[in-house]
Amino acid sequence: MTLPEVIPLFPLPNVVFFPRMPLPLHVFEPRYRQMVRDAAEGPRLIGMVLLRDGWQGDYQGRPQVFGTGTVGEMVRTEELPDGRANIVLRGLREFTIERELPPATPYRQAAVRWRPPLDETLAPGRRAAIAAGVHRWLARLGQPAAAERLLSEPLDDETFVNFFAQQLELSPIEKQALLEAPGLGARADRLSDVLEFRVEELRAVPTGSSRAQ
Repeated sequence: MTLPEVIPLFPLPNVVFFPRMPLPLHVFEPRYRQMVRDAAEGPRLIGMVLLRDGWQGDYQGRPQVFGTGTVGEMVRTEELPDGRANIVLRGLREFTIERELPPATPYRQAAVRWRPPLDETLAPGRRAAIAAGVHRWLARLGQPAAAERLLSEPLDDETFVNFFAQQLELSPIEKQALLEAPGLGARADRLSDVLEFRVEELRAVPTGSSRAQ
């Protein structure tokens, strides 16, 4: 697929999207309903970006977003009778926002620069280290069965890293840092560091106490 120079933006405060991953979305705001309809008539692409802190004060306008996001292709669209829509995106490629276009549609659009595909392979032992970190963290959370299920999937290196980067219950800022990594090896290293930090964080919690939410 030839990726365009301009894409629609869908900013959200708690979603960081990665290539090769699916992302189901329920679209209810009028401006984003229009975006879905326009995308369905064109290349079916939507760029997901994370809102920066302070977005609440200007949510209906153009609050600041992080400059790196992921474009997804709409692979499923269900328009509901009241105009809302359920869609599923499939992550294609990371992008960097070069400039936002002046308002010409109810939703935001941006000229973007496409980041190179992550076609590298992980260094020997890196994948096993991530798997061990995931297992330790989920086991400490009392979810060892989930760890075994997640780690048994036969995935290529990029899908393996992106799967855990998107699906694990990390904070949006932690996920954004993973997305912005300059390559797959760097993303894998950052993921390992985050997992190690989370395990140490849980070790520091006295037995029988509960963490602040």
